[in-house]
Amino acid sequence: MGITITLESPDTEAARSLIAELVATLDHPDYPPESRHGYSVDTLIREGVHFFVMRAEGEVAGCGGIQFFSGFRGRGRGLGRVLLRHLEEHARARNCPVLRLETGIHQTGAIALYERAGFSRIPAFPPYKPDPVSLFFEKRLAP
Repeated sequence: MGITITLESPDTEAARSLIAELVATLDHPDYPPESRHGYSVDTLIREGVHFFVMRAEGEVAGCGGIQFFSGFRGRGRGLGRVLLRHLEEHARARNCPVLRLETGIHQTGAIALYERAGFSRIPAFPPYKPDPVSLFFEKRLAP
């Protein structure tokens, strides 16, 4: 089965239709108003929710989103590795030949993650300038 999951703005036609379907489902006596926690399209956008739409065989099939909060701690669970792999796949699918990133010298977990994932240290790249508390990395992506 051909399944795709794409990052989309919550105000696309597909996203709006899925959100409307959810609202209609939750607008039921089994779900009192105080138990309906879904976000409106405007709230999804305002809160910066990363919103994904799934399609199966080209048909809209589902959606989901992630809202990142400051203070979230996912360390030690492999989440960074999964997210980094997804970002690489996203870039590779768009024929991006190289990924570059900057991180702080005290971000030892991130530094280890990037190095394990095949990133190499490089000099500062634009728009960055050399900075004693920053490290810069690059990874060439195979097509």
